[in-house]
Amino acid sequence: MLAVLFALLVAASPYVLAKDWKVIRFGVDPSYPPFESKAADGSLVGFDIDLGNALCAKLNAKCVWVENDFDGMIPALQARKIDAVLSDMSVTEKRRQQIDFTDRTSFSPTRMVAKAGSNLQPTADSLRGKNIGVEQGTIQETYAKTYFEPKGANVVSYQNQDQVYADLKSGRLDASLQDEVQANFGFLKTPEAKGFEFCGPELNDTKILGSAAAIGLRKGDSDLKNALNKALAELLKDGTYRTIAKKYFDFNIYGD
Repeated sequence: MLAVLFALLVAASPYVLAKDWKVIRFGVDPSYPPFESKAADGSLVGFDIDLGNALCAKLNAKCVWVENDFDGMIPALQARKIDAVLSDMSVTEKRRQQIDFTDRTSFSPTRMVAKAGSNLQPTADSLRGKNIGVEQGTIQETYAKTYFEPKGANVVSYQNQDQVYADLKSGRLDASLQDEVQANFGFLKTPEAKGFEFCGPELNDTKILGSAAAIGLRKGDSDLKNALNKALAELLKDGTYRTIAKKYFDFNIYGD
C-alpha cells in the first residue's frame, strides 16, 4: 500500500525529485553584467540571478550562489562543488561531451568591440598582428584561438570580463570578443566605453559558438534537469520569465 501511495505522489507532482534538492548551488561569474554582477553592497544581481531565484521558488528550493571564474565552472561542477552553472553558458557540442544542459534560457550572438574608427573586422586578415582580449573558458576564446591566432593575431585570455575591458580601455588590447548583449549593456552603454563600438557583424559558427545559453548540469543528474526544465516552462508560460527579462533587456532575450 505504501509503495502504491508513493507512486501516486510522484505521478501527481511535477516537481518531485529523485534527490531531495532543497538547496541548489548555482555557479556564477559576477563579471558579466547584465547577466550577473555585483551591486554596490556586494550582493549579486542580474538576469541569471533573478531567473535562478525564480526557478528555486518554483521548486521550493533555496538558491545558493557560488562565485567562480568562468573557466572553472565545468571542473567545479564535475567536482560537485556546485550543482549547476547559471552564467550565460552557451550550449556547444564540445561542452556536451563533458556536461549536460537544460532547455535554453537565453540567446545572444558574439560580437567584437574596438575603438570607434579603427575599421577592424572580426576576420583573420583584419586582426593579423593585433591583440584580441577574451575571457578564459568562453566560446569566444575558442573561436579566436581557432580562427584568428593561427593567422597571426595575439589572443590574450583573462580570468574575467572586467579584466578584458580594463586592458581594452588602457590600449593594451586592440579589440575584445564577447557576448553581444553583455558587451552592449555591460560595457558600451556605460560612460567608461566612450570611444568604443561594435565592429563588424555578428559571428555565426554554431559548432564553436553554439546556438543558445542554458543551465549546465552534471551528466546523470536527470532528476534536477527535469525539474528545472519543468520550472522553466512554467516561468515562460505564466509570464514570470518575460517580467524578469524586461528588467534588463529591451528585446526578446529568449530568442524565439
